Amino acid sequence: MKTLLLAALFSTFLFNTPTIYELKTNSIEEGKQINFSDYKGKKILIVNTACKSPYTFQIEAMQQLYSAYREKLVVIAFPAGNDFGDQELKTNKQIQAFFRDSYGATFPITEQTTVKGTNCHPVFQYLIEEAKKMAVTEPVKWNFTKFLLDENGQLIKVFPADISPLSPDITSLLNNTKQPWSLD
Repeated sequence: MKTLLLAALFSTFLFNTPTIYELKTNSIEEGKQINFSDYKGKKILIVNTACKSPYTFQIEAMQQLYSAYREKLVVIAFPAGNDFGDQELKTNKQIQAFFRDSYGATFPITEQTTVKGTNCHPVFQYLIEEAKKMAVTEPVKWNFTKFLLDENGQLIKVFPADISPLSPDITSLLNNTKQPWSLD
């Protein structure tokens, strides 16, 4: 009996997949954290960003999406450091000013981080593993990759950089009018 109980506890510990709600990250606002458990019951759109990327204009669309859906969605920007070349500003203060002053962004922004490779941030480690379960072989190809999670913290879909945050591909999932596995 002891062996059976011990085996059950061990397997639960070993195979219990963490959820996004167990993760936290540092906010770009000094001394503050972003705790994903605060967003239970909302969809979450996580976007790796870069202030000097050709897709930087999408920050405006991220803000529009956040404003339109803030009751049921949180948008979180992860400035991706220099994962894709010299496309990011040098300091968190510069990045924060860029987002707030240039785009009026009010959604949460994390400190500068790494979204791929051996120093990958734990949130992106989690997202990449979840995307691979969905047969997405290279989830983070470039800046402005978008990960949409449902109200239970489960990954719904990964969107590449060229899909706008305001695309019907995303908004239809926010409005529950499209199935995430749809091919169109």
